Amino acid sequence: METTVPHLAKGRTPLEPEKLIRREPVDPGKFKRMIRQMGLKVTQQRLAILESLSAGRAHVTAQEVFETVNASHPEIGFATVYRFLRKMAEQNLVTEVRMGGLPARYELTPRRHHDHLTCVSCGQIVEFECPPIENLQEKVANDHGFQLTHHVLELYGICPRCQAE
Repeated sequence: METTVPHLAKGRTPLEPEKLIRREPVDPGKFKRMIRQMGLKVTQQRLAILESLSAGRAHVTAQEVFETVNASHPEIGFATVYRFLRKMAEQNLVTEVRMGGLPARYELTPRRHHDHLTCVSCGQIVEFECPPIENLQEKVANDHGFQLTHHVLELYGICPRCQAE
């Protein structure tokens, strides 16, 4: 899966137009179960935030979620969106991806773990899976006596298109 991050590099725009990708069919019951699992009351605000996360680009900032949700639910404030995203991240229902000093980006935690390659020039993000890397991380954790609970691997570089420029 490939997506772009708008305005990552100052003065640069993404090389590809933003794509709206629905990663899996939305089951409204799933969102309600997620909210209840967090010990929270199911509200239209929380459902709207989850819908926004599932319907848009894979990696979005809290501000982007707020703008999407606020367009149809003007009563929802930025603080509400941010607090809910943070709470979901704490419970591993949302993955928070930090890319350098940029605002955190969020995605619904996928069923399968993946890592990220980010172009520091145009902001393109490439998701990838690599079993040997996963195995090595487990080995490193075990060698140091850790029981690995989760991790985030972010690699930064220059994508092929930007290298060609």
